[in-house]
Amino acid sequence: MSSISHRLAQIALEIKAIKLNPKNPFTWVSGYRMPIYNDNRLLLGNYEHRDLVAQGFIDLITHNEIPYEVIAGTATAGIPFGMTLADRLKSPFVYVRDKPKGHGAGKRVEGFLRAGQRVLLVEDLISMGTSSTSALEALRAEGAVAETCLSIFNYEFQESRDAFTKINVALHSLLGFAELLQVAQENAYISDAEYELLRSWSSEPTLWGEKHGFRRVVKEEVRPSEALPRT
Repeated sequence: MSSISHRLAQIALEIKAIKLNPKNPFTWVSGYRMPIYNDNRLLLGNYEHRDLVAQGFIDLITHNEIPYEVIAGTATAGIPFGMTLADRLKSPFVYVRDKPKGHGAGKRVEGFLRAGQRVLLVEDLISMGTSSTSALEALRAEGAVAETCLSIFNYEFQESRDAFTKINVALHSLLGFAELLQVAQENAYISDAEYELLRSWSSEPTLWGEKHGFRRVVKEEVRPSEALPRT
């Protein structure tokens, strides 16, 4: 674990950008009861936190010798972190909508982008990988070379690994679920028993809740206050 990954895990737990509660799981938008909640937008409130994320991305780019000409951010949570990185690198920046704009040119990719340019996508969170791979495909549809994605946090589900492999994209994350659990246990955010519960969740996330007595909430039962954003 790098020093930045370790520090990022400490900060995320401290400011509750990541919450762990296997005894009273959160309800995700999908209705599944999950023992973790992630909101990286809380990192935006502090310059040092934003700078740590940007430096972590730069380290990943340098260590992995990632080529780029343009930085892209996913709407909406990837935009501020992508823009901060682009400013540090003095690079052009574009962003990718989750769906085409409903008026005007109906574009998904906003900003100046030439066909053939190599684009590095910045995402805040990787769960199943569907929104990120969709953004990469949108960049490719504009003629860009999009072969790499960076993220702040990664749940490390097998489904997301398969999704990125399927479209031949390399994914690099500042912090993964396994590293997070290690830091959480070391700093007494979770007990040894909770650590094991959380580890079991990561291997079968959609089955975990039912196995532990937490019924999935069907869509019409989920009130707005209960549904978590972007999981």
